[in-house]
Amino acid sequence: MSSELHAHNQPWALPLPLTFALALVAVVYLRGWFRLRGDSPNLVSLWRVAAFMFGLFFLWMVVGSPLSALDHELLTVHMINHLVLMVVVAPLLLAGAPGLLLLRGLPASFGHGLHDLLLRNLPAQRLGRLLKHPVFCWLWATATVIGWHLPATFQLAMRSHWWHNAEYASFMLAGLLFWRPVVQPVSAAQQRPRWSTPLYLFFATLPCDILSAFLVFCGRVVYPSYLSSPRLFDFLPLQDQQCAGALMWVCVTFAYLLPAMMITMRILSPREAERDSRPPLPSLNDSQAEIV
Repeated sequence: MSSELHAHNQPWALPLPLTFALALVAVVYLRGWFRLRGDSPNLVSLWRVAAFMFGLFFLWMVVGSPLSALDHELLTVHMINHLVLMVVVAPLLLAGAPGLLLLRGLPASFGHGLHDLLLRNLPAQRLGRLLKHPVFCWLWATATVIGWHLPATFQLAMRSHWWHNAEYASFMLAGLLFWRPVVQPVSAAQQRPRWSTPLYLFFATLPCDILSAFLVFCGRVVYPSYLSSPRLFDFLPLQDQQCAGALMWVCVTFAYLLPAMMITMRILSPREAERDSRPPLPSLNDSQAEIV
């Protein structure tokens, strides 16, 4: 580790409010899972629980660990945090069926009241349908990625702690929305995937490819705040920017196209074609199995 890192690395203290909040979410989730096992032991498998817990851990790594302090000094670290939120944390949390288990984990009166409110409130139902529509999810995620990488908004987040938190929260929300049409809820786990899903993932790589190529090949430092930041790991600002762009290019390509390939192979599988010829299985009630 370079001497500059020791000189500029500030003492780190455990963020107790954030850590407590994430631990509380984990406790409520596990309580809901144990309660659900008594009624439907095989509805939510153990791998979904593990996925959710890993999602919470990586979320804490991004916003609560010493890694979060370095994103003001290296664009590469900043990019890593964005990528982890959107392509690691979000799909892991969704894979854990959070809506179902968190509602079951809440106190009965509060959980049932919230559940009834979501089901009976017409504006909430319309909003829920909008938030699950693939076109809206794609546009929201793309606008978030492009918008926060514009120099003006990026510099705003670098100067303001409040805007920096808003930036990370919007990336988290964008990741959840983006992966919602891809990660199947419990009620749809046995359904055949559609051809629109691989296309959805493929077209999502294009804006990221354009942005990352610009960062790599533009030949100038796009974000002036990194011109005066400490030279960590002997990175010059332009080298740091090129590394961040290349990292985005590679990670997004693999994170989006590998699932697209797997889904395509599943669609073309003879076993899936045979399953399509069978009568459809009765689906679980959306109020019991759908991910909110």
